[in-house]
Amino acid sequence: MMQPIRITWLMVLLGSSLVAGCLRPVASAPAGAGAEPVDEAAARLTVPPGFALNTFYSGLDEPRLMTVGPDGHLYVAERDAGAVIRLPDTDGDGVADERQVVAEDLNEPHSVEWYAGALYVAENDRIVQMVDQDGDGDFLDEGEQTTITDNIPSGGGHSSRTARIGPDGMLYVAAGSSGNIDVERDRRRATILRFNLDGSIPADNPFADAAEETQRPVWAEGLRNSVDFLFLPDGRLWANHNGSDMLGDDLPPEEIVIEVERGQHYGWPYCYTPGLGVVPPETTEVRDERVDFDEHLVDCAEALPARFTDLAHVAPLGMVYYDHDAFPADYQGDLFVAYHGSWNSTVPRDCRIQRIIVEEGEPVAAEPFVTGFRDNEEQSCGSAWGRPAGVAVGAAGELFISDDENGQIYRVVYVG
Repeated sequence: MMQPIRITWLMVLLGSSLVAGCLRPVASAPAGAGAEPVDEAAARLTVPPGFALNTFYSGLDEPRLMTVGPDGHLYVAERDAGAVIRLPDTDGDGVADERQVVAEDLNEPHSVEWYAGALYVAENDRIVQMVDQDGDGDFLDEGEQTTITDNIPSGGGHSSRTARIGPDGMLYVAAGSSGNIDVERDRRRATILRFNLDGSIPADNPFADAAEETQRPVWAEGLRNSVDFLFLPDGRLWANHNGSDMLGDDLPPEEIVIEVERGQHYGWPYCYTPGLGVVPPETTEVRDERVDFDEHLVDCAEALPARFTDLAHVAPLGMVYYDHDAFPADYQGDLFVAYHGSWNSTVPRDCRIQRIIVEEGEPVAAEPFVTGFRDNEEQSCGSAWGRPAGVAVGAAGELFISDDENGQIYRVVYVG
């Protein structure tokens, strides 16, 4: 396995040459986009041999999840700014030209997703569909934003919401728990929800006819905080999961890959997946003795375990499936996951981008891909120089990383 080396120079590949629409420029990108300048991120962050990293943009206010639009440019949910922004690189120098606001006055926007020419944005309390009706390249005018559903829980300890459109054309929404190990009264919490694109409940939802109204949109439950999830080319849904706190440094293992299926329960707060790495098929989840079983789950054998785990408290946030050919063949079809690093460990966890190696459709191993966000191994991620939050694959096959600690976006390319 290759060990990462420190990149102290910058090499960039030509990016997309698509021209940005007529948007509102808000701030200029930082200087330093030439052929070989060394920016701070390139000087301190390490990537594997053959890769290079540079700062794509800086000065953002808690950037979280990202996507690439039909124009080939990067769209970012800038959470604390209450905005969705676009970062075009029209000259292809590997650095964004400017920050362009495409939507504003939003309530903690966390994820962005393009589907059928519309942008879907997950706010804390609703999912919005945005359509550029006048062709000016933004969604700032009246009538260009439509609330698809506000049938999602808001507030609480886990306030991020993530929305994806599945291969079935349905809207899936991840909503975390309101607390650590409390059984939720609102059945929409600690779940992945599923809606029609008009916000109604699909007739084939597993609990569509439930007496408890808050259970009707639930697709899968027992997921304490699946900050991100994705659909594989074969249609399977993979999600990550932030486990509970206060069970010690090593428990519960963080569930990095969960194969989410219709109507299934994934354990929280009653049970968790044991062990590290690949989870054997015969695994049964382990009881969390702090919580009594009830009508929601009566035995750990009824809960489905994760497919792949890692150290407790690494706090996986954004995840992406690498579906381009710009990286070497060994990386194609792998996952990249942003480890945010939790506070709840006496031994600080590293915040980094982790590569999850996938073979024959299953996660088989993991290794660091981008490291160096902390000053030393004793530093917690909460006080680190940087803290990765989101990942996205660019139009040219580059990997974009958002950093919600220092407000930067990084760009990783393969240079051979």
